[in-house]
Amino acid sequence: MKETRHRLTLPVWLLLACAGVPLCAQESGSAVSEAVTAPASSPIVRPPELERDVQFWIKVYTKVSTSQGLLHDEHNLGVVYTTVTFDPSMSPKERRERLDELRDKYRAMLKRLAQGATDLSPEEDKLRELFGVEASPARYRQAMDEIRFQLGQADRFKAGLIRSGAWESHIADALAKLGLPPEIAALPHVESSFDPTAYSKVGASGLWQFMRSTGRRFLRIDDAVDERMDPFLASEAAAQLLDFNYRLLGSWPLAITAYNHGAAGMARAKDAMGTTDIVRIVREHRSRSFGFASRNFYVCFLAALEIDRHPEKYFGPVERRAAVRFSEVEMPAFVPAAAVQKLLQVSRGELERLNPALRSTVWQGQRHIPKGYRLRLPPDASQWTTQMLASRLDPNELYAGQPRPRSIRVRRGDTLAGLARANGVGVQDLARANNLKTSAKLRTGRTLLLPVEARAALASVAPTPAPAAGASNPAQYVVKSGDSLTDIATRTRVPMQTLVALNQLRNPDSLYEGQRLRLAADESPPPDVLVAAVTADPKTEAAAEALLSDRREESEVAVAAERPRPEPVSASQAEAQGPALSPGNGVAQASDPVDYEVREDGTIRIAAAETIGHFADWLGTSASRLRTLNGLKAGRPVVMGRRFKLPPGAASHAQFEQKRRDYHHQLQAAFFASYRIAGTETYVTRRGDSLWAITQRYEGLPVWLLQQYNTDLDFSDLRPGTQMVVPKVEQLAGL
Repeated sequence: MKETRHRLTLPVWLLLACAGVPLCAQESGSAVSEAVTAPASSPIVRPPELERDVQFWIKVYTKVSTSQGLLHDEHNLGVVYTTVTFDPSMSPKERRERLDELRDKYRAMLKRLAQGATDLSPEEDKLRELFGVEASPARYRQAMDEIRFQLGQADRFKAGLIRSGAWESHIADALAKLGLPPEIAALPHVESSFDPTAYSKVGASGLWQFMRSTGRRFLRIDDAVDERMDPFLASEAAAQLLDFNYRLLGSWPLAITAYNHGAAGMARAKDAMGTTDIVRIVREHRSRSFGFASRNFYVCFLAALEIDRHPEKYFGPVERRAAVRFSEVEMPAFVPAAAVQKLLQVSRGELERLNPALRSTVWQGQRHIPKGYRLRLPPDASQWTTQMLASRLDPNELYAGQPRPRSIRVRRGDTLAGLARANGVGVQDLARANNLKTSAKLRTGRTLLLPVEARAALASVAPTPAPAAGASNPAQYVVKSGDSLTDIATRTRVPMQTLVALNQLRNPDSLYEGQRLRLAADESPPPDVLVAAVTADPKTEAAAEALLSDRREESEVAVAAERPRPEPVSASQAEAQGPALSPGNGVAQASDPVDYEVREDGTIRIAAAETIGHFADWLGTSASRLRTLNGLKAGRPVVMGRRFKLPPGAASHAQFEQKRRDYHHQLQAAFFASYRIAGTETYVTRRGDSLWAITQRYEGLPVWLLQQYNTDLDFSDLRPGTQMVVPKVEQLAGL
């Protein structure tokens, strides 16, 4: 049964202050004699069984600075061997050597305890007492290999408390709007220490540390805009993600842990343990990916919440920053940042501070501020409107699209100077655009970007009317249950070969209910709404860039996972590895909850947008063999949600799973390059409803996204009165 969702409208600081119960941070790692829990009305539970761990992190966040650290047992955080203080003059290498000496010392002591030594020193006797009821030779031997170092965070946490005032009221509003617990407002302490510029080596960015692939579900992320860096927009996106996690998992402790471990990972943990009890999952769940970071994420959050409630108790008087104030104006066209700065008489530094989502490419002139972008201005500039900007900007500074960089491929014998001369650009400009020295030798086959050239501007930019909501697209056909490609070709009078080519279908069986088929090649937009020099399709380029960016992100995360990084021993090393105050692993937030794994009996559950043709391709077998194995007649599509048998020996299940995940990843990356999730609503099915009929009610909604929000729903058996969550998608402006 899911916990009650609370609709709250009071400011978060008032709600937290009213709900808070003081706690005393212990100086040792021993268990707490009197556990304190969150108020009974709060869904953010604080189990007594986890209090020992909470107290450990309170100490890390308030008592131990980044010039210190704790040497402790990895599994029992009540076992703290010693507090290490580094001399400011020590290098990172010297610090590591000091830690290695201490580890060797405590390993030797644990070895004597495991061997049953009776002539214990006072320090060894104290160490034996630390393990309490866990004390045993086997436990001591285990502990020898699990001595971990945790760098202190007190100075960083205090700085985060001060920064948090700038955005806390907006975060409270974003949470209250979705009816989420107000306590979640403390989560950025754990993720970024409320630093909106925080960036991880594996690609997590901003106040809420969104990975690119997850952030794009709710935010715009492209070569001109990265809304992860905007604390206001990112807070709204984080609320949506946490709401999604809760809908899937039915428990706030699990939903919060999923922010680090991923919704699919926590769903597997919940199913494997047969419970939503966070204590049992943290203490007993075993998984290769559910490591120290995931086990400790929720208790890190509880510790941060306690400190955020009572900062003066731990740090004395703390004065938080005043809330950020600004006015906004929607851009009437694509406009160079320099033109806006000149017209408004606002410094570039001030515009950059107020608009952190605009990337450096905009400020350097390589990209324009996008049309439709809500530009933030100083609060005293509230008189500006979209119409005023359009009328007062020079007509030659109003563009219909982004300038697109051109590229050239290096041939044998090409030089940088020769290519610059041939393309009418300066050699220094060409070198700068490609991060090269002017004397650099070029490798044959390399692609070089040419410096962005001025584009022909439009004298005026007329808005293109948007299609009416719910209007059908005559250039598309939506597949209905029972449709075959032959039927569709006959009905639409489009040759079957044309349908296959336009939609890149692998075979005539590659159809599923709700699939949208193109019936004609895309027509070129009318010339009066395009800049003449822009020949590429921005949406296609955005989708391609999304896929490339995700590939880079996946590669970086894989390297981080395969090569465990050494524990940071200094503040600079901690920042270099990642800004999270908890021991994060940088692979957080995987937001696709669909299970793509092959079960032990060799079956899978069919996901949206999958066909027998896909399965045959991923397995290296024939579609007819799969149909025979599953008792399916020719021409009948597979049904989403049903079980499907895979033949043994066709290909390894691991290879099949990887190809399957790659396919869905690419499908989703291409979609979210142009769309974002703007919210959700509840839909109650009616008599005669089908999956096809429901998707037609919501323009642009793909079936696979509807499935992700309703993983427990059997779409093949929709009955009147069935409730489902429908994600509302909207097209990104200014693409």
